[in-house]
Amino acid sequence: MDRITAISVFVEVADRGSLTAAADALDMSRAMVSRYLAELEDWIGARLLHRTTRRVSLTPAGEAALSRCRAMLELGDDMRAALASPDALPHGRIRITCSTSFALSHMAAAVADYVARFPDTAVDMMVIDRAVNLVEERIDLAIRISNELDPALIARKLSVCRSVLCASPAYLQAHGVPQRPEDLANHNCLSHHYVGRSLWNLARDGDVISVAVNGNISANEATVLMEAVRANAGIAMLPTYQASPLLASGELIAVLPEYSLDVMGIYGVYASRRQMPLIVRSFLDFLADRFGDSPEWDRDLSAGVRLVSGGLPNSGVA
Repeated sequence: MDRITAISVFVEVADRGSLTAAADALDMSRAMVSRYLAELEDWIGARLLHRTTRRVSLTPAGEAALSRCRAMLELGDDMRAALASPDALPHGRIRITCSTSFALSHMAAAVADYVARFPDTAVDMMVIDRAVNLVEERIDLAIRISNELDPALIARKLSVCRSVLCASPAYLQAHGVPQRPEDLANHNCLSHHYVGRSLWNLARDGDVISVAVNGNISANEATVLMEAVRANAGIAMLPTYQASPLLASGELIAVLPEYSLDVMGIYGVYASRRQMPLIVRSFLDFLADRFGDSPEWDRDLSAGVRLVSGGLPNSGVA
């Protein structure tokens, strides 16, 4: 028996809760999966899984064995990585997922640069504005913007996501410029379903002011809010990775710029370190180097953005 393969099969079945799903992931027949499991149980001398027609679950012996099996596989991966040729280039296909706004503003260009640098690679990108199940949907890597990550997953921080309050010059001409956070209560504030739906936190000099906001447009995707702001609909909290070019051009104006908003992390999230392909490690390194803790979009933002906390530039509006 190939014990390493048998251990890999056992861990895959435990992760996926299904012999059929594990067989698909491992590109082997269900009968072969069953054979490896039976041989592993014979070798260990204990039943590892309860099997029913619908699903499988771990026995007490299986629960005790699972962590040890993971450790054995990770040790093997570490040894292979340590002994691999430093000149080895990533190859193969990686399946990733990302939000629409970040995919359009930065990930599409990043993917294009990555596959150009490594011609033997390919990237499948699923643009979905929800947290997908990485195992069930066979995702190698998810790019997530959050500060609340699933503790069962492994995350590597790639960058930061700062936000800025934005409005169009026309909206501010018509409705006036907020002078203090409390003034936002009198404005049409467009909100994101998952970030600041009804309460915006603005910080200055160590003090945080929480403002209850209302508006007639909300969305689960930042691009929709950005386009509504461009159409003079109101004020929105937009990520700087998306808003920076519009702020720099003057198409949008930053409101109450002396206040900072909540900051989130941009993470590369994956299910397991076990048998991580070179392409996944390489892509994570590439993104971390490309974005970093001082991302280009924030440097662009500070270089010459039109900000407003009093009257509008050249407008006479107070």
